[in-house]
Order: sequence, then C-alpha cells, then structure tokens
Amino acid sequence: MQGLTILLVDDHPVVRAGYRKLIELQPGYRVAAEADSTSAAYLAYRRAPTDIVIIDLSMPGSSGLEAIRLIKAVDRNARILVFTMHEGLSHALKAFEAGASGYVTKSSPPEALIAAMGAIAEGRKAVSDDIAREIAVERLSGRRSPLDALGPREVEILQLIASGRTTDEIADALSLSQKTIQNYHSGIKAKLNARTDANLVWVAIEAGLIEMRSVGVGAG
Repeated sequence: MQGLTILLVDDHPVVRAGYRKLIELQPGYRVAAEADSTSAAYLAYRRAPTDIVIIDLSMPGSSGLEAIRLIKAVDRNARILVFTMHEGLSHALKAFEAGASGYVTKSSPPEALIAAMGAIAEGRKAVSDDIAREIAVERLSGRRSPLDALGPREVEILQLIASGRTTDEIADALSLSQKTIQNYHSGIKAKLNARTDANLVWVAIEAGLIEMRSVGVGAG
C-alpha cells in the first residue's frame, strides 16, 4: 500500500529532512515530493498532485500564501496544511482565506502535525491548540453572530458551501434546483457582506458551523 502522498514545502533542507522522518514514521503516509519555494511547490503539484500539501508561510520570494492560492487555482480540492512559526490568528485567517485546510504552529508538539494531517485527509479543518484558543477568545468576545441575519435554510446552505460542497452537490442533497442554490448563495454573501467564498468559510468557522478541530496533544 502506497499510503497518502505528501508534498513537503519548506526552504530549509534540514527542516524538511526532519519532517520527512517524522511523517514517514506514521503508517499510511509517504512524502512523495519536496519543494523549497512557492514556484517549486506550484510546479511540483502541477506535475504530480499529492493527497496533502504541508507548507510553511515564510519562504524566499513569494510567501506560502501565494503558493496556496496557486495550488488551489490548479486544484480547488487540494488539501493544504500550513505548518509555520507564525502564531497569530491573523496569519491563520489569511491562510484559510487563501484556501488552506489546516493551520499548525511549529511550537506545537509533533503529535499536533500528525493529527492535523489525519483530519484534513478526512476532509475536515484543523488547527493547533494555540490557534484554537485564539478562536475561542474571539467567539467569547461578545460580538453578535453574523448568522443572526440568516434564516435556517440559509444557515444550512452556508454550512454546505463552507464544507466544500459544489452547487450540484448541494442541490442534490437538498432536493432543490441549481438556480435556487445559486440564488441562496448570492443572498447569503450579500447578507454577510462576504466578497468571496473564502470569507464565507471563515464566517462558518467562527460561528462553529464547521468543525475546526484542535490538534494538540491527545486530540482524537
């Protein structure tokens, strides 16, 4: 069995070697390719798409955020896990807006990276404990939920959109026409003042519609 393939993107060869060893000690994972820059990551993914991309944000030239955007432009279903020294919630927000599926800081224990890989391999979102705590603080800050502006059907459709379901899939799941789903989609964006689907994803995360799993030690 080949296992799930990984594209490992970091500009430090020694760091990549350490991550490769850690990852390949886990059953079911194989580092299939490595890259040391945004352009190299983009070309590597175009040449041979992998099941998961693990990428740092700090790289020479264009940042890891640009690599995420480029890869998502090639494959909207690409599963990208950011593994970085940047610990602020603002960096995580930008990564998710660019299309990342997970965000783990390098100050986290190794188990957090492995748990996050498993989560996004299953199509879920994942963050390390430190980022999860910042999200919790934001949720408890007393701000009104943006979902207050939406009706029950709109909330349901928002959850499906944020989970990555296509218009066709949502229409089939809810037994509605594609046109109806498109109308709901546009209406939800307008009510939430969201310019892009990435903005909708973050609203859904903040509102708890999408499972944003903490992946610290002991995460199951």
